[in-house]
Amino acid sequence: MMAAGGGAARGGGAATTSTSFRRSGGSRLAAVPGTRPALRHGQLLLSCGVPSLDCVLGGGLAVGTLLLIEEDKYGVYSSLLFKYFLAEGVVCGHDLFVASAQDPPANIIKELPAPLLDDNFKTERVEATAAKSEDCQDSMQIAWRYQNAPKVETSPTTSIKFGHYYDVSKKMSPELLQSIKWHSFFLPDELPLEPKLKMCNMNCGYARLLRSIQSVIYQEGFDGSHPQKKQKNILRIGIQSLGSLLWDDDICSTNTPEDIHSLTKFLYVLRGLLRKSLSACIITMPSHLIENKAIMERVTNLSDMVVGLESFIGSERETNPLYKDYHGLLHVHQIPRLNSLICDVSDTKDLAFRLKRKQFTVEKMQVEEKRWSKS
Repeated sequence: MMAAGGGAARGGGAATTSTSFRRSGGSRLAAVPGTRPALRHGQLLLSCGVPSLDCVLGGGLAVGTLLLIEEDKYGVYSSLLFKYFLAEGVVCGHDLFVASAQDPPANIIKELPAPLLDDNFKTERVEATAAKSEDCQDSMQIAWRYQNAPKVETSPTTSIKFGHYYDVSKKMSPELLQSIKWHSFFLPDELPLEPKLKMCNMNCGYARLLRSIQSVIYQEGFDGSHPQKKQKNILRIGIQSLGSLLWDDDICSTNTPEDIHSLTKFLYVLRGLLRKSLSACIITMPSHLIENKAIMERVTNLSDMVVGLESFIGSERETNPLYKDYHGLLHVHQIPRLNSLICDVSDTKDLAFRLKRKQFTVEKMQVEEKRWSKS
């Protein structure tokens, strides 16, 4: 009845007729630049810098969560995803917090990939399509019975444009880097200041890092319990190679480390900080070096999302013709259940990644071609 009355009023043009329904002004969280609300659970999402990976993770990285990336053997592609996450923050105008024990954060910021503009991206897509058609011409030697097989959607896609694309062959311009605010934590510079600092029985490096993150969240107004006076913004936290020997942690060198609970306590406290702040964190970790599997299981449970990278560099798959189009495999170990009893799980586990034509993409492997090649 109310809907019919509204339609009659619009048809008659009466200015005095009103309705109790009012268009909502929109969520305050949705107004944060570089974010969007999830359709399934309403959680605020931001892009990790790789749109195809966002689709695998259920639409993006939820604000207040932690994404753990298990590094590949040589740390080539995990370092690239780390820079994609930070580069996306620069383009969206988010604040950055970069922590490292190996590379100075200033050098990491300078090496961020340059974003692709819409025109450049269209050109890249045309070139990629042309190259793909050439590959199709070369692959016409398949059996006739496979020619009419249904096509497989190789790249996870979405109809809503979210995130940006980047050219790894070019560095981000200094003008764009100067437009954002970023904080740094370089362990070799921090340890001499307070070498005996301890917190919750964590080692000195973790305690210093945790206090630095906590200070930025509270002082810059990212704490959710104390609303920001200025326009709301997101803090992107990136921690590189956490748990390695450079962080003064011996979990990668022995099966019985001295501080066996130091890393898990750090993640527990960090996760609490993320939950009550407008922030999101990405951590790369050399999980292949951690001998104690029980520690790795606890680390996984203390993370919201866990993704593993398996590079083909130095393995027999690097020269295997079945994997000639890919540079490694992507393993999704854990996806969070946010405001829901179920989680957004990818429809396939045969995920691979490749770095081709200056872009990093996550795709679904062509299992049909694999079966034909084996037969």
